[in-house]
Amino acid sequence: MSITADRPITFSPDIADIASRMPRRHTVVTSDGIDGVMRVATALQACGRTLSEFAVDVRDGVAYSSVTCTMSMSPGECEDFAHRMLDMDCVVAVDPY
Repeated sequence: MSITADRPITFSPDIADIASRMPRRHTVVTSDGIDGVMRVATALQACGRTLSEFAVDVRDGVAYSSVTCTMSMSPGECEDFAHRMLDMDCVVAVDPY
């Protein structure tokens, strides 16, 4: 995984945080179908990190959709990530694996 220099950095540059980073997978459950998924995808794109995995599950007639993603984060950044996602009105839940 790499961090691109042309995106804004929204995580801690502290060396202790960098050392504790590892790939962490989350499933973000959304409402609003494809619109909710696209809003989550836009938020992930704006976070300034490279995603090593990105999968979307949207089904006709199902109330909720999901986005599964993996990115390198420290334990503290995982909590911040979950709070940022839950601040979005289309997000119902954030489940770490």
